[in-house]
Amino acid sequence: MDGTGDPGGFRGRASTSSPFIYPQHGRLKVKTTEEQAEAKRVEREQKLKLYQEATEAIFQKRQEGQLDESVLELTSQILGANPDFATLWNCRREVLMKLETQKSPEEFSALVTAELGFLESCLRVNPKSYGTWHHRCWLLGRLPEPNWTHELELCAKFLEADERNFHCWDYRRFVAQNAAVPPAEELAFTDSLITRNFSNYSSWHYRSCLLPKLQPIPDSRPPGRLPEDILLRELELVQNAFFTDPNDQSAWFYHRWLLGRADPQDAIRCLHVSRNEACLTVCFSRPIIVDPGAETVMLLVDESPLLVDWRTPDGRNRPNHVWLCDLPTDSFNGHSSQHSFILMWGDVRKECVLYKDRRESWCQDSATDEQLFRTELSVEKSTVLQSELESCKELQDLEPDNKWCLLTIILLMRALDPLVYEKDTLKYFQTLKVVDPMRASYLDDLRSKFLMENHILRMEYAEVRVLDLSYKDLTVLCHLEQLLLVTHLNLSHNLLRSLPPALAMLRCLEVLQADGNAIESVEGVVNLPRLQELSLCDNRLQHASALQTLASCPKLALLSLERNPLCQLEAAPEELRALLPGVDRILT
Repeated sequence: MDGTGDPGGFRGRASTSSPFIYPQHGRLKVKTTEEQAEAKRVEREQKLKLYQEATEAIFQKRQEGQLDESVLELTSQILGANPDFATLWNCRREVLMKLETQKSPEEFSALVTAELGFLESCLRVNPKSYGTWHHRCWLLGRLPEPNWTHELELCAKFLEADERNFHCWDYRRFVAQNAAVPPAEELAFTDSLITRNFSNYSSWHYRSCLLPKLQPIPDSRPPGRLPEDILLRELELVQNAFFTDPNDQSAWFYHRWLLGRADPQDAIRCLHVSRNEACLTVCFSRPIIVDPGAETVMLLVDESPLLVDWRTPDGRNRPNHVWLCDLPTDSFNGHSSQHSFILMWGDVRKECVLYKDRRESWCQDSATDEQLFRTELSVEKSTVLQSELESCKELQDLEPDNKWCLLTIILLMRALDPLVYEKDTLKYFQTLKVVDPMRASYLDDLRSKFLMENHILRMEYAEVRVLDLSYKDLTVLCHLEQLLLVTHLNLSHNLLRSLPPALAMLRCLEVLQADGNAIESVEGVVNLPRLQELSLCDNRLQHASALQTLASCPKLALLSLERNPLCQLEAAPEELRALLPGVDRILT
């Protein structure tokens, strides 16, 4: 110690052990939080200044057309630290395109090689940078002979670090497609990653893309179906996954895809001709746009082509299952005892014959539940699904609060036989809502969808045109295109808040009951040419203006509105009569 009391003469000198520790009066002083924050603020300001100066220089050069290698150097300084600056990747592409015209192929190839190396360094900074992966795709497209093998190895390296990096998975699909990698090899690659970690959405999704390509069914109708042996193998694989980790969602999603059905085969479900309305209505198996520039639809009347204007029932020009057209009156004239109407849609043909003494005629597919709502099951597949159902029930006993297990039980029951398992399905829906209250509304809608499917099937089997859906707690209306021929529909005492525009597809509807719901809008009750009675008692209709679409129903004679809020308004009766002068009786 010297005469000043400074031990070892360290006054004013910082300790070499830590930049934040200073000796003072024989004790170490730690930097305060305020000092640390100030140091970081100064450092950030310095970085920001350099960042802004480099950015301004780049934009200045770009504006002046100085697209040279100096721009590459400036942008690399910023992108090397922040690869998500999309505009700078655009600048680099502009520079590279210009240099491609100025340099020899050898020089440009060396430049591209250096650029690929720079991209790898950027990916190490942020492996999920949209701009970096996109730039790499673009760059490889400029090369005459890209090294796809190296790119596959690069993907493997990044997926080794994070097997759920969907950016890298997208890039791998791009590389595999350009390198013509056999689907079997890519499927084996997904096997290796799934085996290592079942929780891998991207890998399961990639399997769903590869399997239809790997062993497609020759002349499969509908396309995209898997051979049964492959499907059964996949069911076993995914079952192992969700039994290993029941709470992981990825395997359950893949299982749901396996239980789903491929796109339905193109078909004309129903062709309906009305003499009174001089109208032809058609229901397709999928939503389409009947337009000269889109779908090719041809109408033949008595074997002669007829040009008509097609429209949707609700007047909206968008893809729809149901389309209709007006027919000229001479289509029904003449001395012939019958008239034929043939509609051709691609390779599909449907014919309807209208006899002279009838006011309407139709031709409808006798669709089964397999054709409409689920895939037909072989004995072997039914056995496997039945076994899976029992296994899931056992798992549910062990994991009673596992929502994915409960939902899969419901889906398995639907796949096996929706009518036989209807009561059990409804019980599982009640349990699932308790387990997963955050998705109660979604589950209510899914339950409503399944219930409507079941009742449509029963109606098809009974070959009737009356459908009673009352007291079903329905929250949504689905598959209304299947109700084209229905004349009486009862939707009373459900949980409906509106009557949707799709209701306009019910062209034969004469009586509609929707009492005891929570309906606030009837916008779907529009252009129904045969609607005579409409009952909307005990709903939430507030104003007469909410019923203005009913004026488009020319035969509406009875409208029941008792116990709606609008009935409490003194002016309501007068407003309703003015709004709907063609309605004979309005009960308020």
